[in-house]
Amino acid sequence: MNEIKQFFTRHFIVAPISFGSWLYFIMGAGLNIVAATALLIAIYLGGTFSVKQLQHSSNIKKLGMSRSEYNHIKGQIAEARMKIKKLNSLYGQVRSVQAFKQLYEMNNLSRKILNIVRTNPRKFYQVEQFFYAHLDSAVELTSKYAMLVNQPLKDKDLRIALQNTRETLGDVNRQLEQDLRGALASDIERLQMEIDFVDVSINKKKPILEMKGDPNHDRK
Repeated sequence: MNEIKQFFTRHFIVAPISFGSWLYFIMGAGLNIVAATALLIAIYLGGTFSVKQLQHSSNIKKLGMSRSEYNHIKGQIAEARMKIKKLNSLYGQVRSVQAFKQLYEMNNLSRKILNIVRTNPRKFYQVEQFFYAHLDSAVELTSKYAMLVNQPLKDKDLRIALQNTRETLGDVNRQLEQDLRGALASDIERLQMEIDFVDVSINKKKPILEMKGDPNHDRK
């Protein structure tokens, strides 16, 4: 949401300046329309790029990160998005209800974790293993399962391998749930602190309200 807002903000800033310059080049400087339009495009592109860089620097400063640190996290997010896309492509290749359900849960959990980190890049450090290991395991195991389940052989060894893979995917699913809890841990803690603060404030006011509503207190 913030990226969309910043997109419109920079174009809202640059557009009037660019078109105002275009009118000046034609009416004030006497340039022909082709040259003026070329300058308009150059000013517009250069202006939006410059404002975008300023917004980018401001975002990094608010997060308390270095530029290289921020760019690394952005790169990890982009890679994770591609891995989740690969998971999505495997729906048509798994053939059991259990495997389909596991794949759906892994996709759902992965998207939620990714959206949390994309909204707040500092959350990356609470779920590093999701990006470095757990999502890779989900993609690799599901891909191998999809490959095995579509083989014409149906012997005992293959059935055992498929069963073991499904069980391991269950473990991966539980690990992704832990990753999601890790991503939400600080938010839950902050929310609980706010609830405790409100409870304390309300409890402090209760004796005063009770005294005001007590007729014996009024007679005194």
